[in-house]
Order: sequence, then C-alpha cells, then structure tokens
Amino acid sequence: MDDIESLNKINQLQKLIDEAHDIAFFGGAGVSTESGIPDFRSETGLYKLKSKYDKPYEEMLSLTYFTLHTKTFFEFYREFMINQNALPNEAHKYLARKEKSGKNITIITQNIDGLHQKAGSKNVIELHGSIHRNYCSKCGRLYDLNSFLELAPDEICSKCGGILKPDVVLYEEPLNEMSIIKAIIALQKADLLIIAGTSLNVYPANTLIQYFFGDNIVIINKSKLNVNRKVKLILNENIGEVFSKLK
Repeated sequence: MDDIESLNKINQLQKLIDEAHDIAFFGGAGVSTESGIPDFRSETGLYKLKSKYDKPYEEMLSLTYFTLHTKTFFEFYREFMINQNALPNEAHKYLARKEKSGKNITIITQNIDGLHQKAGSKNVIELHGSIHRNYCSKCGRLYDLNSFLELAPDEICSKCGGILKPDVVLYEEPLNEMSIIKAIIALQKADLLIIAGTSLNVYPANTLIQYFFGDNIVIINKSKLNVNRKVKLILNENIGEVFSKLK
C-alpha cells in the first residue's frame, strides 16, 4: 500500500470514529503482538513452534490436558502464557484515551493479557478470561497474578490445598455466559465495528460479530478475513501503527 492510499484510509477511519456514537472494538491476539506477546496461528505463532513437552502447544491448552497433566500444564502456562513485562502498545493506548475523552467504546477481546485495562480502558469484555485472575477449584478462593506466581511450582491453594485454575477459557470449556451477553448487547448497540488482529477462527467468539447490525465495519488485519458482510474499510497494516496515526 502506497503512502497516499494509506493516508486516505487513515483519514477515512478517523472520520468513522469521530462520527460514531457507539464503537465496538473486537480484538484478537494480533492486537498484542506489538507488545511482544506472540499470537497463536500465524507462521511465527505459538502453535507453529516445536513443542518442548509431550504434546503440541494447542493440545496443552485444553481442559483435558490441564486435568490429566496439571504440573506440566503449569510449566507451559508460566513460560508461554504469562508475559509480566508486556506493556500496552499504541492500539491499547489510543482506545483508552478515546474512552477517557468520553467516546462510547466497548472492547471485546479474545486476549487474556489484561493490556487494555493496563492502558486505562474500563469497558472491557474478556471473552477468554484473564491471567490476572485465578481461583481455587476446591474452595473458590481468588488469587491475583502475583499471589498465583508465589505459589509456584505447585499452584496449591494456601487455604485448603486445592488445585488452582487460571481464570482463562481452555479448549473444551464454554465461554462465560455473562461475557457473551454483554458482548452481544454492545455489538447490537454499536454503529461502528472495528475488527482487529484476529483470524476469526476461534468458535464461538467468531460468531459474535453477526450481532452487529450497523453498516460500518472496519477490518485492521495483516491477513485477509472473511466476515460474510459488507465491509466499509480494510487496512492490512500493523494495528499499533494504524492507531498511532489517529487523533
């Protein structure tokens, strides 16, 4: 994409944002790659790496694996899923600034890293949970990330001895029903939907965009997406770079 075409698209996106009353931002792993957090399905993503363990990494993110191989799961989880030093990038920061300025923005994220909240966003729906919340599977006691990490390597509840479980949605687990309802309401209310950094391959999160009934859909993604809807604007650029050019 040449500079003039890119600038024109940035200007179009700025106009759509400025004129929108309610914005729904639907983001995936690609939103956080510029913060140093690997995605899953790209050519350099986690699932393409040779596993250090007994199973492919994708299989290790299942409830079955967590249940049968808890110790190995936590070794993997601590190494690959927790990125304590990651900082919000320009996309996270821009959305937080716009929300603080009074813009109605709902962030619907498939990410578990908490970077939107770290940037200052308040209206965030976490479809797949968060590494910052953990709970005892026996007594229900809650642990934040630091408290959880202090219990390594066994991740055993200090109150009752039960096994801790990160509050993240593993394969074979359903999404939180309240999160789904909130996401549907936000999408139905929105007049601008921005889809960014996602393959739209993860069910059932990828079905939620059908609840957006507006005319203005913007896609910011390095790869082509098939949304089966008329799309107003497509930017095949780095997400952080796009948002760094917006006001």
